[in-house]
Amino acid sequence: MRWMPILTIALMLPLAACASTRPATYLVETKGPYQLDTGDSVRVSVYGDAELTNTYRVDDSGSISFPLVGQVPVRGTTTKVAASRLAGALANGYMRNPNVAVEVAEYRPFFIQGEVRNAGQFQYVYGMTVRAAISTSGGFSDTADRNRALVYRQQGDQMVKGTVDLDFPIYPGDTIVILERWF
Repeated sequence: MRWMPILTIALMLPLAACASTRPATYLVETKGPYQLDTGDSVRVSVYGDAELTNTYRVDDSGSISFPLVGQVPVRGTTTKVAASRLAGALANGYMRNPNVAVEVAEYRPFFIQGEVRNAGQFQYVYGMTVRAAISTSGGFSDTADRNRALVYRQQGDQMVKGTVDLDFPIYPGDTIVILERWF
């Protein structure tokens, strides 16, 4: 019976090698509320003033050109902060106690390239994953790596890259690269 522990270890060793220990590498951030940026369209509702209630696009400078008050910077802010900035600008001599709400009407696009049928720029839909982005672009090509992808995302003033699985959430402005599989 002395050989039983040795036999057990000898049989368990090959099974341990079968376990997947490949760590997921998520260098891109996945938390936090959505931040507005160039290319987003926002629906601004001003309670009591139907003429100011409209859809506005965030321009290249990261601002909304809003009637009466001009340029209001919103890049990098949430819709709640953008609403308070617009309300503050309107309260500065134009309206008494303005009630402003901001919501995203249309997100900026995402980009996909590599081993997909139709690479390019596509409209983002809230809650999208890498898998959904691949479907939007027509699916995998015949030589695509069907298990992982690269995601490039702007974080602050730098572009970061992460190797992700297909259920990883993407955001507007992300660039997804589907690599070629190696046989």
